[in-house]
Amino acid sequence: MPLEGKYEPSPQQWVRDQVERYEATGGREANTLRDTGLPVAVFSTRGATSGKVRKQPLMRVEHDGVYAMVASKGGAPTDPAWVANLRAHPDQVTVQDGPEPWDGVAREISGAERDEWWQRAVAAYPPYAEYQEKTGRQIPVFLVERR
Repeated sequence: MPLEGKYEPSPQQWVRDQVERYEATGGREANTLRDTGLPVAVFSTRGATSGKVRKQPLMRVEHDGVYAMVASKGGAPTDPAWVANLRAHPDQVTVQDGPEPWDGVAREISGAERDEWWQRAVAAYPPYAEYQEKTGRQIPVFLVERR
């Protein structure tokens, strides 16, 4: 069952448009990052302070049914807002990779597990390596598994 509650669309128009089109077509359209052709999945989280449902298309990094959420923010010095959402509500995540969304539980990973998943992430989206070089923070990686 997808997250319930008031949906607060992204302040970025392209994100709002992509999420709307993705959901309207069950992932048949708007399922790649702009003009790259690289696949995305839509992740819904509960706002850490607002409690509202937030949705973000992120690069599709999947292995054996587990999905990674890579908090790159293009190599910015700060984490994307959804990181606070996951840390506050790790059990309130919905993943949509195709027509059927599913509920998941997120956990932040570190050490060898993060290293392994980081390699998968860079293989799926090579600019992640450049983003890590641009920032002084270690880019957080969360895994989302079905509940």
